Amino acid sequence: MLPRRLPKARAANVNTSSSAAGPLAGLRVLEFSGIGPAPYCAMLLSDLGAEVLRVDRPGDAWRNPILYRGRSTSYLDLRSEEGLEFCLQAADHADVVIEGFRPGVMERLGLGPEVLMGRNPRLIYGRMTGWGQDGPLAQSAGHDINYLAITGALHAIGVPDRPAIPPLNLLGDFGGGSLFLALGILAAVHERSTSGRGQIIDAAIVDGVSSLLAMFKGLQDAGRLSMDRGRNVLGGAAPFYRCYTCADGREIAVGSIEPQFYRELLVRIGAPDRFLAEQHDDTQWNEQARQLAEIFETKPAQEWCEILAGTDACFAPVVPLAEAVRHPQIRARGIYVEQDGKDQPAPVPRFSRTPGAIQPEGVGVDMLRRWIEGGPR
Repeated sequence: MLPRRLPKARAANVNTSSSAAGPLAGLRVLEFSGIGPAPYCAMLLSDLGAEVLRVDRPGDAWRNPILYRGRSTSYLDLRSEEGLEFCLQAADHADVVIEGFRPGVMERLGLGPEVLMGRNPRLIYGRMTGWGQDGPLAQSAGHDINYLAITGALHAIGVPDRPAIPPLNLLGDFGGGSLFLALGILAAVHERSTSGRGQIIDAAIVDGVSSLLAMFKGLQDAGRLSMDRGRNVLGGAAPFYRCYTCADGREIAVGSIEPQFYRELLVRIGAPDRFLAEQHDDTQWNEQARQLAEIFETKPAQEWCEILAGTDACFAPVVPLAEAVRHPQIRARGIYVEQDGKDQPAPVPRFSRTPGAIQPEGVGVDMLRRWIEGGPR
């Protein structure tokens, strides 16, 4: 039965239907509120059809209408008897748990994997942290920039003689965190289909970012790529792989790595022919970049788009996020969809038979009632 004296949940666009679209339809996910990578992982699973029951704190100041979309939410005090009972019952009927607290927090709440998996042996328990569940920094506070700092990724980003530049929190939180947690969850779901048993997933941002660096580590070890900011071909040091400012102050990005693409860029913008022969001579990079910068400063960005867009020069305008939804390629792909009067990123990736969809929001207790009526997993 449902917990007594359960605090009344708040939700928008309440929908109590159990139907869902996407390849993960029928997968039940219990998400404990957090910031950054854990809720983004839950959003991805929801977009692909999973039923996500989110347990949140009353008065959550971090509420994000896009990041938290597609959930049925209950606002609970996890330290209360009612809150604990609700979560235990939800975990009994869930396939997956997602939590993003420091190691030991869920155990102190009585909701750690030993307790929940003891009650539901098929439960997949996904843990998302920055430093990992163990190691000397496991109990230390941190954010994306700190996790990137010890992996070698942050050291490679920026320009020489200036401090490193954090790449928003795309690389750590969401690339090294959310996506690896989602991958781990889906791998565990697949393995459970044969073993019948759940397991714990320890997804750490430092682990994921280090994995994302695999190509760079391999190329560096082979002597084929420098990770020094002044010599890194992919880090903006090369004149053929960087951004330039135009006459109107807007920026453009060129990525003409292959010689045939660099040749096309040089011909179309009227740059010196010798640049192609000197392309991989890093002693000439600064001078080439200076001359290319002078060329690009002669025209506004729109004129360069008319000259270069759609060619093999590997060119694109640097578009602010507020304008990205109107870019022809973004619009043609339907990358943004309207939801609640706002443009939101559409579910990804795309499936030929079972496309995902942004799920309606709902009330957590209603979802838990459906789960209980559907029986244990």
